[in-house]
Amino acid sequence: FWQSMQSALGTRLDMSTAYHPETNGKSEKTIQTLEDMLRACVIDFRNGWERQLPLVEFSYNNSYHASIKAAPFEALYGRKCISPVCWAEVGDVQLTGPEIIHATTEKIVQIQQRCKLQETEKEVMLIQDESL
Repeated sequence: FWQSMQSALGTRLDMSTAYHPETNGKSEKTIQTLEDMLRACVIDFRNGWERQLPLVEFSYNNSYHASIKAAPFEALYGRKCISPVCWAEVGDVQLTGPEIIHATTEKIVQIQQRCKLQETEKEVMLIQDESL
């Protein structure tokens, strides 16, 4: 199904098998990142975490990815995302009116901070494991 759909769209899909040497861990890294983001979302927004999924997606697609040396949004559209929920981050005038934009910005920042914290904790655990 996937290969015929990709062919019809004129794109290429590289299938991978978990832990196969040729994938170089890229699929696993992406899956692990998404798992960490979802875990952070569930921890921060216990009740109704599923309503925050669009914010998790937004955060993922607007975060820097070393493999493509840009955020996916930037790689796709050739420019950084300029959205009201990002204005506080990029330094433009922050909206004071709509409460939803402020709340959304706070939630995105929470998700990003939680992901950074988990990344740091993993790095510390790896260093500790290597020293044993």
